[in-house]
Amino acid sequence: QVQLVESGGGLVQLGGSLRLSCAASGSIFSINAMGWYRQAPGKQRELVAVITSGGSTNYADSVKGRFTISRDNAKNTVYLQMNSLKPEDTAVYYCNAELVVTTPRELVGSAYWGQGTQVTVSS
Repeated sequence: QVQLVESGGGLVQLGGSLRLSCAASGSIFSINAMGWYRQAPGKQRELVAVITSGGSTNYADSVKGRFTISRDNAKNTVYLQMNSLKPEDTAVYYCNAELVVTTPRELVGSAYWGQGTQVTVSS
């Protein structure tokens, strides 16, 4: 059984910082891209940041210069450092990972999601 477990969300004031973590566990053979998405009430889920296995990154325009995505391949963990937070960053943040997992017969590639962690920025 493969799991993505997120942590680090919470309530922070305007201009504050939070660091989200997402650890993948289970029968993992390899991990390709890992990323963070968010969904605010009444809005569609949107990409926040993604990092490839080689370390290349991509960010939504709305978070460039404020958020930093990183990963620790030895720990199967991806991080999102969020600085200069704004009320419009308030959302549930979801971790996503493209995993290749082992099964009794073969390797299977698929995308997995974490359960989500709430980030609330007050003004």
